[in-house]
Amino acid sequence: MAARSASEEAPQTPAEGGLSMPAEWGPHAGCFISWPCRELTWRGHFEEAKKAYSAVIKTIGRFDPVTVVVDPKTAQEARRRLGPEARLFEAALDDSWARDNGPIFVRREDNRLALVNFRFNGWGHKQPCEKDDNLPILLAERLRIRRYDAPMVLEGGAISVDGDGTLLTTEQCLLNANRNPSMSREGIEEVLASYLGIRKVIWIARGVEDDMTDGHVDGVAGFAMPHVVLAAHTSDDSDPNYRNLEENLARLESATDAKGRPLEVVRMVQPKPILVGSVSITPSYVNLYFANGAVVFPTYGIREDKLALETLASLFPEREIVGVRCDHISIGGGDVHCITQQLPAGEPLYP
Repeated sequence: MAARSASEEAPQTPAEGGLSMPAEWGPHAGCFISWPCRELTWRGHFEEAKKAYSAVIKTIGRFDPVTVVVDPKTAQEARRRLGPEARLFEAALDDSWARDNGPIFVRREDNRLALVNFRFNGWGHKQPCEKDDNLPILLAERLRIRRYDAPMVLEGGAISVDGDGTLLTTEQCLLNANRNPSMSREGIEEVLASYLGIRKVIWIARGVEDDMTDGHVDGVAGFAMPHVVLAAHTSDDSDPNYRNLEENLARLESATDAKGRPLEVVRMVQPKPILVGSVSITPSYVNLYFANGAVVFPTYGIREDKLALETLASLFPEREIVGVRCDHISIGGGDVHCITQQLPAGEPLYP
């Protein structure tokens, strides 16, 4: 194969090459989900968690082709549970949160794709992560796609983008000293601009209380369409998350996006924490997945499920709204958005 000429060399960063992170509601070529492999994560509910993952995989599979990333030790079990038609990709894993340790895809105007590999440190060194940190590299090789290695720690659940140059995140997570202690707010914004192609960062305050992710934004807010944000809200001032959510709403309602447009904030019901067995979880209806033609959102077997469905149906009349029980996934620290990573439609830029 002939060597590249100087003019064909890959740009140093995605932004230099005209690449940016597309909105999650755009067309998908597929979805990645990692199969549960760390029993300690599920606090006595490992079997129930695997059943819940199976339900999410099969539901999303109605709309997006799903590739299930499996640790070799669990591949046989995953095949048995998911059926012979399931697409499996074997890779050594520490845990099963593809949103956070998986790749982030960026796209050019001509629909050519590349992959960004941010560092993953186990949510601030809370658990083993060496294998998970390597997953974007393995998927880049599998997809034969250009890879950009970003010089900072970032989990996909810590950000939401609108596809128009705006990124939403929390100060609690991205400014946490257990992620990038040597980086300033301005330095973080510069890396996000260079590797995700964004032009403005909107900083809200915090995620939910007692969150092992240190306040991922996908538990409290996310873009639903350009200049429209879905934000968790409760009017119950006895809720432990009331003050955090009020501060987040105030910031969102006074913010503008990268194009100077005021944000439209759609309030999503936020239930109080509930018990699943002996484990307390905080439901999050904004922790959802945009599939081709659908919105797949978490449910918990509580009365607020119906209110969340009504809000989503009103906001997305052109999409099928599908709920999947996620209370046992929540035990591990996340919901539908946390366990998925979309592959945007497009053709790969080769390495």
